[in-house]
Amino acid sequence: MENSRRSNRGIEENTLAIFDSSGVKDARDVNDDRLAFLEAVRASSIVPQIGTAPTSKMLNAIFQILKDGTSLELIMASYQLLIELEKRFPRVYLSKFDIPKSSSGATVELIVINEAWSPFALGSESAYSERNLANRSSDELLDSLGFSLLLQGIAQLYNEMNLQVLDTKSLGNMLLFQFLVNVLEGDFLPRNTIYNETKNWVFLRESLLSMLLGSRRISYKSLIKDCLSIISERCRKDLENSSIKTVDNSDAAALGIALAELERGTCIAVQKLLVLIMELDKSKKQADMQGSTSRSDGSRIPLMEVILDELTYDEDLLSSFLQVFCDPKWRLEIILQYFSKYLTKPSVRTRKSNNSSDDATFHGVLKCFSNVTSAKSIVKKMSIEIAQLLLANGFNAFISLQEAGGISVLQICKDIVSAFHNLRIIDDIDRQLCTRTRAIRHGRTILYFHCGKHTKSFHFC
Repeated sequence: MENSRRSNRGIEENTLAIFDSSGVKDARDVNDDRLAFLEAVRASSIVPQIGTAPTSKMLNAIFQILKDGTSLELIMASYQLLIELEKRFPRVYLSKFDIPKSSSGATVELIVINEAWSPFALGSESAYSERNLANRSSDELLDSLGFSLLLQGIAQLYNEMNLQVLDTKSLGNMLLFQFLVNVLEGDFLPRNTIYNETKNWVFLRESLLSMLLGSRRISYKSLIKDCLSIISERCRKDLENSSIKTVDNSDAAALGIALAELERGTCIAVQKLLVLIMELDKSKKQADMQGSTSRSDGSRIPLMEVILDELTYDEDLLSSFLQVFCDPKWRLEIILQYFSKYLTKPSVRTRKSNNSSDDATFHGVLKCFSNVTSAKSIVKKMSIEIAQLLLANGFNAFISLQEAGGISVLQICKDIVSAFHNLRIIDDIDRQLCTRTRAIRHGRTILYFHCGKHTKSFHFC
């Protein structure tokens, strides 16, 4: 053990000596030294079959290279190295062990290396006093506010700049965000797995994601709106055909090649973040029903409700969200919850009732469209176009999951055909109810369209 520590200190001193280029003035020399530092870390940690884990100082140095974003080459190299190190030396993981078949309990154990380096500085809110904020340097790790501002900047990049004017710093922020989401995922998934086996809420309470979202220093709704904005813009723009203008001319060709993949990866990272939050909300709801949560966990509106509110009042966002959001499990769940807002509720449910509206199934929704009368009562509350959009995407997600829940896929196919047939009948009936009358008034022809409660008139000379 002592020899291992001495070896780690020796590697740290050698590699950080390469990184320390304070006496070098030329930027190209600085970049060369940092690339040599990254290669030295890779050679000692990744290349050998049994590599040596980098120290916290070494990992922090790699992270700062990614944050600084001085060149595209350094950004890509530091990002790729951090991803590989996360996979090779996880700070949170599950360890399987054998237990007697007669025994009850978990078959896996959660291993958390508390002293391991993390890119996040999350903890007590008291640590973020005005004095501490004033003394912070750019070399520090990211706190909850830093993460929120990073996502906000990426959303503004999508909306305002239209991804047509990019510099290496902006692209570096995209990769930084992808790496941070990767860290959140690596920390959360093992914890959620062990929670599902033990129902011990502490495992998730101490997750990075829970601490990040529980911070009072971020606007939770604004963070989610930034995520939805990125997804919406991703749907509307064909970046492969966009003309790219870059600030850093020396990296122009490389930026153009990397842009499409970076944009796609960023959108996937945003979706991954949303899925992680919804999984956390699902587990927290179970823990709340079991009385395992406390005031220290805070009160936060479930992400599902925030998403539904945004999608309900923005039909364009609904269409683009369903087109881009690719997780079939949660896409189907969002569609079911959207329909539940417009379907008749059978009874009043209590806050902690086990029989929640989450029990709705896609087959149950299709039954509501089984005849023209019931389908018409639904489309009175939502347009036929929205109903068709939700049904089509719900069917796609359902088939992707291949979970019929006792209902044959053939039956689901028949039900979806019947639902669209009934919606078409309703649409034809509405068209037939539209009547046209002509009136001659002051030498002008007025054409009236009567459709339900609405009447529109068009004047022709």
